[in-house]
Amino acid sequence: MKGNKNRLTLFAGKGIRRKWVGEEEKWYFSVVDVVGVLSGSSDPRNYWKVMKNRLKAEGSEVVTKCNQLKMLAVDGRYRLTDMADTETIFRLIQSIPSSNAEPFKLWLARVGYERVEESQDPELTINRALRTYRDQGRSEEWINQRLKSIEIRKDLTDEWINRGVKEGRDFAILTDEITKAWAGLNTRQYKDIKGLKKESLRDNMTNLELVLNMLAEASTTEISKKVLPEEMEQHKLVARKGGGVAGAARRRLEKETGRPVISRQRYITEKKKLESG
Repeated sequence: MKGNKNRLTLFAGKGIRRKWVGEEEKWYFSVVDVVGVLSGSSDPRNYWKVMKNRLKAEGSEVVTKCNQLKMLAVDGRYRLTDMADTETIFRLIQSIPSSNAEPFKLWLARVGYERVEESQDPELTINRALRTYRDQGRSEEWINQRLKSIEIRKDLTDEWINRGVKEGRDFAILTDEITKAWAGLNTRQYKDIKGLKKESLRDNMTNLELVLNMLAEASTTEISKKVLPEEMEQHKLVARKGGGVAGAARRRLEKETGRPVISRQRYITEKKKLESG
């Protein structure tokens, strides 16, 4: 897929309307547009109507996960349109009996198989990341630091789980506390500075940013092991202290160099550069 601002994305040479919902940090795509491309139907709206009724009759929850958002229609007016996030779109693809959808079904099956294999052998995840970063042309220095950052992050999340912190929302809250303490920004603000949406913040950090982020997370882990927090407010306090260690280092470095550590620079592959150009 190829982006065109925030309204349209090209798929197989055809436009698919999309919308970024910042509160959820998700892209939503027009279901009718996706169905039209994959089914090859001359009347995608009717195809989706029939498909929707079939899925409801089968007891599928996919339809209930579609939201109506206002999107620009062919007549130039904004109208409520069935939209779905990436996960729901993938589930819909599985229900479209068309040769156009087969490559995606095969790809989804392959990805699912790889994730099952990686869950039983975490080293495979590291190897996949290593190949991806090298294919993107990243420097070996950056790759080594990024892989180390994954290890440090894993130590931190293991510590949180051991202390009763729930994955998902609680992880995000504590990560925000760490980031604010060392960078002076929450995760969303940090991403905005770099012009990121769903992209990984760590994958777009400079070497120096990665080092300080690792220091913040490693410090949080060590403080947590000493303090043994139980309640969420205690975890937040530990996160602020851990992030504060790196925050002090950042401010000292900025004073010595006269330059800000937080950079708008982000990593863009050559392929992305060609597409945006």
